[in-house]
Amino acid sequence: MTAPQAAPRNPHDLCTWRPESACADCAAAGRLDCRFSWRELAYFLAIFLPSMLPAAIGMVQGGYGGWLLGWFGYAMFFFNGWETYILCRHCPYYAEKGLTLHCISNYGSLKLWPYNPGPMSRVEKAQFLVGAGLLMLFPFPFLAAAGQWTMLLLTAVGVVAFAWSTRKAKCARCVNFSCPLNTVPRPVVDAYLRRNPVMRAAWEAAGWDPGDEPSNQRR
Repeated sequence: MTAPQAAPRNPHDLCTWRPESACADCAAAGRLDCRFSWRELAYFLAIFLPSMLPAAIGMVQGGYGGWLLGWFGYAMFFFNGWETYILCRHCPYYAEKGLTLHCISNYGSLKLWPYNPGPMSRVEKAQFLVGAGLLMLFPFPFLAAAGQWTMLLLTAVGVVAFAWSTRKAKCARCVNFSCPLNTVPRPVVDAYLRRNPVMRAAWEAAGWDPGDEPSNQRR
């Protein structure tokens, strides 16, 4: 039987969408960004958007401003279609009932696909790396062709800084555990899965060893 708090917002009864009071006895408490936070969303946007600003300026100055529409169009396709299918639909944030995603990275993206509680496949992981790489690298050929070397350098520094900051501050605490960039320690993953039977069953069906060793328990 589904727990009372599972409906209507939380049809899969994931702890990310349970009342915050349910977090008191969690072994992963304080080690995951497992609840929505405007602060965390603002942090992500603050490290992502500035990395793209020099690229946009350089493309306009170099005479390739029209291609910004192509870049924007690809970004909309990626964030609202391709990425949500290969990455986001495996995330606990995506499990919330509704048509738009309320998460700390892709807030507002359309949820066109059903939630999949299992981990990403290898093909999906490869697609994510390719798709994200195309998004981040899109302006570089135009900046080089226009001789906008200063803006190209600033963009490169911004992209590297964004990747480093994301890896260090976000990926080590992200609940989308099967993302190829995720670095959450296995004991923390196990602790979260034990609290979420729907996810745990799907992960075990995909070959995940639950690993209920004493070292995985909260001390």
